[in-house]
Amino acid sequence: MSKDGLCAVITGSASGLGAATAAILAKDGARLVINYSSSAKEAEATAEQCRQLGAAEVVVVQGDVSKDEDCKKIVAAAAKWGRIDALVNNAGVTKHVAHDDLDGLSAEDFQWIYGINTIGPYQMVRAARSLLEASAKASGRAAAVVNVSSMAGLSGAGSSVAYAASKGALNSITLSLARALAPAIRVNTVCPGYIDTPWFTKGRGADAATKVREAVIARVPLHAASTAEDIAQLICFLATPPSGHMTGELVRMDAGMHLLSVRA
Repeated sequence: MSKDGLCAVITGSASGLGAATAAILAKDGARLVINYSSSAKEAEATAEQCRQLGAAEVVVVQGDVSKDEDCKKIVAAAAKWGRIDALVNNAGVTKHVAHDDLDGLSAEDFQWIYGINTIGPYQMVRAARSLLEASAKASGRAAAVVNVSSMAGLSGAGSSVAYAASKGALNSITLSLARALAPAIRVNTVCPGYIDTPWFTKGRGADAATKVREAVIARVPLHAASTAEDIAQLICFLATPPSGHMTGELVRMDAGMHLLSVRA
């Protein structure tokens, strides 16, 4: 999987899955835009790690993808390269609310979650379109957009109704844009199940997060808790030429969790 010289923009890449994706691309000399919303210290640490791993260039940009002007600012950081070969829409948020707690989510909660998880990726593609098309023109192959969704968007489960709905909408956007932007830009989505990152710890506390992890390992067919690096490998595949004939795909990676809904 050659990524030498790849120009990539990764939103929400200060830590977790975004940082793991950046690290993999960095090892083969990619040029990277690292984006963060509030965690500047983490973003700079990730950028330095990427430089040490071999990235040709790393630029750190603050920006909230729910704001159109910030999306334009993030993309502008790659303008000096004259192209974007891969855009990874990884930034995401949630609010942990039981699905039967209908009073636990307000209209403002929905707007905040949709703003980042659903509208943000759309705005990022719109802002990056000309540079993605420039990549296709220069290389003779389609540039890549990889959206990071969730199994929640396919199952209606997950951390809250609003989160699941936002990811379901992102899946639909993937199909729409894959049709609309071909042949210059291909658009695919990764739908992870459980990922062993601080996501659950921040949302539910350390004890609850440990119980979730143990329950996942016990239940899923592969008896595994996927790491950020596991999912990042799939993202990098979809972001690079080996997946060049894939577009409009919603690719599950959940250690077999989806199989639990069907009993032999």
